[in-house]
Amino acid sequence: MLRDSFNLLKETASEWLDDNASSRAAAVAYYTLISMAPLLLIVVAVSGFIFGEQAASGELFNQLRGMIGEESAKVIQTTIENARDNMKAGVIASVVNVGVLLFGASGVFAELQDALNQMWSVAPRKSDKTKTTILHYLRKRTLSFAMVLVIAFLLLVSLVVSAVLATLTGALNNVVPGFDWFWQPVNFAVSFAVITTLFAMMYKVLPDAKVRWRDTIIGAAITSLLFSIGKLGIGLYLGNAGFSSTYGAAGAVVVTVVWVYYSAQILFFGA
Repeated sequence: MLRDSFNLLKETASEWLDDNASSRAAAVAYYTLISMAPLLLIVVAVSGFIFGEQAASGELFNQLRGMIGEESAKVIQTTIENARDNMKAGVIASVVNVGVLLFGASGVFAELQDALNQMWSVAPRKSDKTKTTILHYLRKRTLSFAMVLVIAFLLLVSLVVSAVLATLTGALNNVVPGFDWFWQPVNFAVSFAVITTLFAMMYKVLPDAKVRWRDTIIGAAITSLLFSIGKLGIGLYLGNAGFSSTYGAAGAVVVTVVWVYYSAQILFFGA
């Protein structure tokens, strides 16, 4: 058992290196930087329909703060607010902004789709070149935008679960003092389930290949575990790297790019 696990890990690492995952992760980090503001704005807007925009923004800020630190999270929050203000222009400008918003938000997932296709040696079916190219592009963008909606839904689930757990913990704490410890393990389990679901959706939906849900869940669970472990390591690294003092105002951008870069490598390792 141990030997099989070691051989699997060795083979995965070898394929990860052969597929040049680090370069693909750099491309994903670049597209994430461009897509981040419109992506998160749509996520907050969709989630805000149920809990309100303020609650959705607060939950998103808490998630970002836990991953990239408070200063970087504040910069991203300001960027989202600026993008929201740009949507309040005239009718024509608003229509143009919405189009740019939708196109920009799906960019990072389109890049992830291309990367997974190349790593899995998958190519879209070809018949009539012009027709196929157009249909493939439209399909890619549609799937990419669908992933944006999935993230919005998962944020909504996170908001619901957080509200329920907070209420439950408060009630139990009144009955049994010191019951706050209940929150941490349950919150971790919920976060793990949400991240696993997101990775499973990516592995299932984005590539131009037929993948069984059973295979995606196994790979997504392993990736989610690696992601949770890696998130702690990346957080410690970013906390001691001194990006803010080195890069000044641009430190938040550097922190975000570095975090996405290493996270994308974990995603590709799991793939």
